[in-house]
Amino acid sequence: MTLGLSKRVGIATDHGGFALKEELMAQLRAVGHEVVDFGAHGLNPGDDYPDFVIPLAQAVVAGQVERGIAICGSGVGAAVCANKIPGIRAGLVHDHFSARQGVEDDHMNVICMGGRTIGPAVAWDLVETFLAAEFSGAERHLRRLGKVASLEAQLACGRQGAGTTSPGTYSGGGERTVGEKVARKS
Repeated sequence: MTLGLSKRVGIATDHGGFALKEELMAQLRAVGHEVVDFGAHGLNPGDDYPDFVIPLAQAVVAGQVERGIAICGSGVGAAVCANKIPGIRAGLVHDHFSARQGVEDDHMNVICMGGRTIGPAVAWDLVETFLAAEFSGAERHLRRLGKVASLEAQLACGRQGAGTTSPGTYSGGGERTVGEKVARKS
């Protein structure tokens, strides 16, 4: 990977993915990415993934990093946590196809993995694939993401009937239009 393709990437983990995070950070830097480490900064079996994943997800939404990598023991908790932040589209990924397709079709902006369920070589392949992929902007994907953005907006407003959303619009650049524009997200 060349420096011209480098991204500003955030990474976060708890104790369950600490070793994997350290390895991935070194590899990311070695190929020219700027890495923002949201922790954990030391191995502490008593730490909690939300303490690290929430700031990572907030940084992705704020545009402080282009994409995020969230790791915990299984990756499930990190994915659940990240997806609670409006504007995050996180996916638990264990295969090459999903790492690419999640970005191309679903505009995934945070990849989640399990430090206890995936080895470092596969994790690196997934991260490289995730970072190289670009959102397609295809009409069907924009339509689907618009529906998700509409639901998200309804929930943020505290409206009832959240399961009966009307189609929203989604521009594909992270900017959502559902009554108001939200800051650009990757």
